[in-house]
Amino acid sequence: MVSKFPAKATAAFCLITAGCFTSQANLLPFSDSPVSQGILRSSRAICTVAITVADYKYSLYGLPNDCDEYRRLLSEVHLRSAKRLLKLCEINKGFYVKAGQFVSSLCQIPKEYLLTLSSLQDQVVPYDFKVIKEVLVSNLGQDPSELFTWFNEQPIAAASIAQVHHAMLKDHQEVAIKVQYPGIEKKMKLDTRIMYSLSEFVAWFFPEFRFRWLVSEFTEAISLELDFVQEARNFETMSNNFRNNKVVRIPHIFWDLTTNQVLTMQFCHGHKVDDVVFLKGMKINPEKVAKKLLEVFAEMIFVHGFLHGDPHPGNILVSIEGQGGFSLVLLDHGICKKLDEVFRLEYCQLWKALILLDSRKIQHLAERFGVGKYYRYLPIIFSGRTIDSKSGIGKGMLVEEQKKLKQHLKALKMEDISSFMESLPSNFLIILRTDELLRSTVSKLGASKWVRLLTYGKYASLGLSPKSNPCSGLTSFALYTRLIGNIEYILLRLTIGVMNLVLWMEKLKRCLNKFYGKMSAAGKVNFEQKP
Repeated sequence: MVSKFPAKATAAFCLITAGCFTSQANLLPFSDSPVSQGILRSSRAICTVAITVADYKYSLYGLPNDCDEYRRLLSEVHLRSAKRLLKLCEINKGFYVKAGQFVSSLCQIPKEYLLTLSSLQDQVVPYDFKVIKEVLVSNLGQDPSELFTWFNEQPIAAASIAQVHHAMLKDHQEVAIKVQYPGIEKKMKLDTRIMYSLSEFVAWFFPEFRFRWLVSEFTEAISLELDFVQEARNFETMSNNFRNNKVVRIPHIFWDLTTNQVLTMQFCHGHKVDDVVFLKGMKINPEKVAKKLLEVFAEMIFVHGFLHGDPHPGNILVSIEGQGGFSLVLLDHGICKKLDEVFRLEYCQLWKALILLDSRKIQHLAERFGVGKYYRYLPIIFSGRTIDSKSGIGKGMLVEEQKKLKQHLKALKMEDISSFMESLPSNFLIILRTDELLRSTVSKLGASKWVRLLTYGKYASLGLSPKSNPCSGLTSFALYTRLIGNIEYILLRLTIGVMNLVLWMEKLKRCLNKFYGKMSAAGKVNFEQKP
């Protein structure tokens, strides 16, 4: 009977039936063996996807996607589906939590998913120390009591693949020890394989909903995080890049106590970078911290071409030690990306074009990045302006521009978003994710949009500086290229200088208004007190 239905209807029937069977499987007793737990986690994932596919397919059935009713129902289905995924991540734990955290840091997905899955950032239960001790002994060859003066069995931090303990070496150096959970690599291979298969099925059933790029990016990121030896090398690369920067601190690595599953590093004291109460209590200006944070990551992207790809607040500490009253401690270098040199230069050119609002250059670079069809949206994504904006950078869009943008966005379909994300190079995706995390932190610290835009513009110009990119030789072409490069560099620096002057004048205006307000209030009080 089922064979008489169309292929996709048959697939829906089979998937939902599988979902029913797997939901019943969740009620059966399973052993704690990796295979049994893998089957159980997979069955929950299949069940969740089955119900979600059915929800999208039949809740929106027959509605044209350009009507208000469709958009209202779509938002409701997004929210229901996000809650199902949240429950799945909480029950399955491990890589499902990591996947949920990864998704919640992307601004390219519906806001219902972002808001719902963001609660996963703090929901990780640490492993029992007996399990952790076994990993330590098997990797370091000795009991912790033989290697350390003391070792805190309670972790100071716990994530989905590892947890961190505080200890002191025999020579009285404080260290932080990151210990990978046992069997996590095998779980990763099974779980990511299931995720990929499910994304393939969803793409077949809903061609406009293609998430292969998301699973691929997550798999690459998690694979990088599992290699602690490579992470230790990333620490040293980052330390070398910022060796002359007095604001940045990178913990040094203890190589004799570091393996693929154990990473031992210098212990650094500090508070999360978005802890505004702590900053104000220590008389540290949160906006100054935001500016320095942006400068550090802008230097990584535009100048060094080596990027820390996971800058959530738990990975960046503010220490009260430092020449300027504080320093930024960069932790967790598992997800680091070496940007291709051609890409780095073109990304610098993109920001130059965004600052100058050079639409032709933006279109050309969008084509180079593989998203020429969507070049008009790049200024919106990065600078909050439309490509034909009449407002200054850092300013809000004019009412007319907002109306026009709303019409453009209404015309966008999920197919367009999927196509855009699939076409972007991997380097671009990690920058988008990093930038979104930074925006969130900078916003909490109270810095204006101006600060981010000006900082990126400044470091893009540094990345394009003839000193950074010398053109060798004395041929006429080389001299011409060098001359054009110098002129363009000077023009960009002048533009950023003018923007900085405008920003300074606006700050001065606010200060004067505040001072005038206080003086007026004081004068009023004195006047009222006179007999």
